[in-house]
Amino acid sequence: MYQHKQYAIFIFVILGWIGGFIALAWNLIGADIPLMVFSAILVLVAFLFHGLTIKVNDKTVSWAFGPGVFGKTVAFDEIDSVRAVSNSFRHGIGLRITHDGWVYSVSGFSAVELAMKDGTHYRLGTNDQDGLLAALKLHITEAVPEISKEATSEAE
Repeated sequence: MYQHKQYAIFIFVILGWIGGFIALAWNLIGADIPLMVFSAILVLVAFLFHGLTIKVNDKTVSWAFGPGVFGKTVAFDEIDSVRAVSNSFRHGIGLRITHDGWVYSVSGFSAVELAMKDGTHYRLGTNDQDGLLAALKLHITEAVPEISKEATSEAE
């Protein structure tokens, strides 16, 4: 079984920077209701998106943010192929839908793309691209194009 969690360093840096301004405002104007609500929202976002956990077991691959929210589980028989990819800035972080399919990412650009048999694509951001790819390839047999009898007879 493979399990890996990537922490959202970028999100922590941004939330820490915003938190500094909140602390300054709290000190200067006091704890008013909108400031406390905004602070609570930031703490909630940090908790929900603090990392991305990817698990590969004997039958499925699953992924989820933070404590297990906004995730998905797919069976290996639903997956057509897997490959290592590199996300760009336009893919962003978090949960997004792009022209490349669904993107689940918390930090960095390396990812593994799952191409599903129904045409859906998922890009799972990870800082252990080789480990995840190896774990997935143990369970997924990618379709190999069949060679027709005519092509083999022509080759002889």
